[in-house]
Amino acid sequence: MHAIEQSPSDERGTLLAYVEAQRGALRRALLGLTEEQAALKPSASELSLGGLLKHAAEAEHGWVRRARQLPPDGQRDETNWHESFRLMEGESVASVLAYWEKVARETEEFIRSVPSLEDTFPLPDKPWFPPTPRVSMRWMLLHVIEELARHAGHADVIRESLDGKTGGELLAEEAKRELASNEGE
Repeated sequence: MHAIEQSPSDERGTLLAYVEAQRGALRRALLGLTEEQAALKPSASELSLGGLLKHAAEAEHGWVRRARQLPPDGQRDETNWHESFRLMEGESVASVLAYWEKVARETEEFIRSVPSLEDTFPLPDKPWFPPTPRVSMRWMLLHVIEELARHAGHADVIRESLDGKTGGELLAEEAKRELASNEGE
C-alpha cells in the first residue's frame, strides 16, 4: 500500500496513518505464506490469517460505507457472518489484498473530502452497534483503528504459532523485500 501524507497538525492524515499502520501489521502477518498456511487455524479459535485479512477489509469497508450512508458491498447478518472470517471458494489472499487496496483508497478519499471530522452519520439499531443513534467521522476512524489493531494482535499470535516469526522479524523481512524491489527497478 502507500504512505499517508501527514504533518503534526493534520489530524486526518495522522488518523489515516494509524489506520494504514494497522493494515500493514495485518498484511505483514501473511508475508511469505502459502494459501494453505493462510487458512490454518493453529489454536482453539476459528481464526486464520486469511480470514482475519478478509474480516478487516470488510469491516473497514462497512464503516466507511455507513459513514457515506451507502450500503456495503455484500450484507452480513447472523446467517453469513461466519463467512467474513474465512476465505471462500474463489477468494485468495491476493484477491483480498487487492480488494483492501480499493477500500483503503475509498477510505482516504472519503475522509479527506468530508467537511469536518465532527460530521456525524446514523447507525442502524442493531445490538452489535454502539447504543447511540449517531457517531462522528472521528469516532469512526478511531473505531477502525481499534478494530484493525485488535485483529493485528490476533494475527501476530497466529503467525508466531505457525512458524515462529514475530512482528519485528516480518517488518524487517518486508523492508528487505522493498529494498530489493526498489533496487530491481
